[in-house]
Amino acid sequence: MNLADLAGNAAVKRQLEQEMGRGGLSHAYILSGSAGSGKRTLAALLAAALVCTGEGEKPCLRCSACRKAAGGIHPDIIRTGGGKDITVAQVRALRSDAYIRPNEAGRKVYILQDAQRMNPSAQNAMLKLLEEGPAYGAFLLLAEPAQSLLETVRSRCETLALAPVSRQEAEQWLARRYPDRDREELRGAAQACGGVLGRAVEALEGERQEERAALSGALELLERAAAGDELRLMEMCISLEKWDREQIQALLEETILLLRDALACGARVPLEGDERRRAAARQAAVALPPKRLVQMADKLEQLRSACEYNVGAGHLAGWLCAGLSGTSA
Repeated sequence: MNLADLAGNAAVKRQLEQEMGRGGLSHAYILSGSAGSGKRTLAALLAAALVCTGEGEKPCLRCSACRKAAGGIHPDIIRTGGGKDITVAQVRALRSDAYIRPNEAGRKVYILQDAQRMNPSAQNAMLKLLEEGPAYGAFLLLAEPAQSLLETVRSRCETLALAPVSRQEAEQWLARRYPDRDREELRGAAQACGGVLGRAVEALEGERQEERAALSGALELLERAAAGDELRLMEMCISLEKWDREQIQALLEETILLLRDALACGARVPLEGDERRRAAARQAAVALPPKRLVQMADKLEQLRSACEYNVGAGHLAGWLCAGLSGTSA
């Protein structure tokens, strides 16, 4: 079975390989493990394998069914639950749908996220479906942990318990997922995640989102300051009142770096890195004299230092607007 996208968990992979060799996957699984342990990754692979129409190892990841499964648009893979309590009415609706034959595949797969949120009545309704459901139905219950489900439900399912991966496995998996990221950064994320890859992904992508927001804000701030448009500058600074101190601090740090790049550009020092940064630095170097660039950088450095104290975002945004618009050459 093709489970390359699931890091580590050799015991789970052996169990599934043996089942495939004996005649195919079970009709019901409980996928257990902590948040970020790979339950959703494994559920996606199992669902794709159950609807796969390709030859050889399953899921083949090449056939039309696998591509639809990967894109989240396969009509015979139904996801439900996630984030809210699951009621008996929802399970009964799922049970009614299960008796409608598949649209395309030979199986109809239900992925029930946060299955531990089923109350006892909902679990009893699910038990009846597991016992009496149609032969083409397949059920993947994602639970944290498996013991949160009734013993009667657990007895009708195969349990796949996902375990934390080793640091080496985590690093290899992250390197495949983020081929353009710095190896030291990935190594640090692999070490800090404690074998739970979801934590590493959240840290890496969360940091990247914050970096993108800070850079975009810095580019816009410098463009408005360089244009000398105090109204547009004030509008942007007012919008920053919704940011927290850490976000404003990151914005200030990015803008200071851009101002230093502008000074270097004015001195005809070659610039490296992101083309957007270089373009913004060139524009600022043309629009503003070096003395103004230095004054702006000094003002922002003072504000960045103020972020270390318990200063509200509104005050920081006001000082930023006053500092940039009031700086003279």
